[in-house]
Amino acid sequence: MTASPASALLRDVAACIGFYTRLPLPAFGMPERGFAAAQWAAPVAGCLIGAAGGLVLLFSLWLGLPATVAAALALAATMALSGALHEDGLADVADGFGGGTTRESKLAIMRDSRIGTYGVAALVLSILLRWSALTALASAALPALIAAHAVSRALMPALMALQPPARDDGLSAGAGKPDGRAVFFALLIGGGVLLVAGTGLFLIAAPLLALCLFLVKRLAERQIGGQTGDVLGALQQAAETLTLLAATLHWSPLWFTAGSYT
Repeated sequence: MTASPASALLRDVAACIGFYTRLPLPAFGMPERGFAAAQWAAPVAGCLIGAAGGLVLLFSLWLGLPATVAAALALAATMALSGALHEDGLADVADGFGGGTTRESKLAIMRDSRIGTYGVAALVLSILLRWSALTALASAALPALIAAHAVSRALMPALMALQPPARDDGLSAGAGKPDGRAVFFALLIGGGVLLVAGTGLFLIAAPLLALCLFLVKRLAERQIGGQTGDVLGALQQAAETLTLLAATLHWSPLWFTAGSYT
């Protein structure tokens, strides 16, 4: 029996929230069209993760904690809610691309559950940059976090559609290739959230995110001949970090003085 349009959309959203977060959800079942077609809802899951981190940060500030501590707690909340899924991908990509000498060795290293020097360095840099941005944003971090987590996950279906999997098995290969509608609506939702967060933020972040997508695609193509679930995770981490850094420019005291806050 074919599900109604509303039920199909609900299953898509539930599938993405269930995959990208640790939230316990009722068993709606997997989308009939497949998980790749449900990827339009990936930024919806991102909104939930970003909102959770932002609320933790604001609550911490309300308690009187320093911005440095509040930012750390916000990062901890987002990583706990997402299961550090994409942080794991970033570390695996850094280890594989940095430590492997052939395509096969790079893929083997990326599949290894152990973390190496390159992976540790990449994680430290990613966390440090995001923590610094959130510390600078302070009370403005809520819209920035929601936008960063939404738009960074909106880019993943685009990369899945633009680049074939590097291996025949794994998460990305198993998910399949999103169709044009899934990619369009993911970008529409992610870009819309970014625009609502701030027109200036959108104008700063959008070209950076487009460049990020191109560079990650090009790097993955040269290193392993395609994308994997780890590559998608690294893309999300890079895009999230870039968006938060763009937010610090948008909401910096200089921009406030110039009257460009929106």
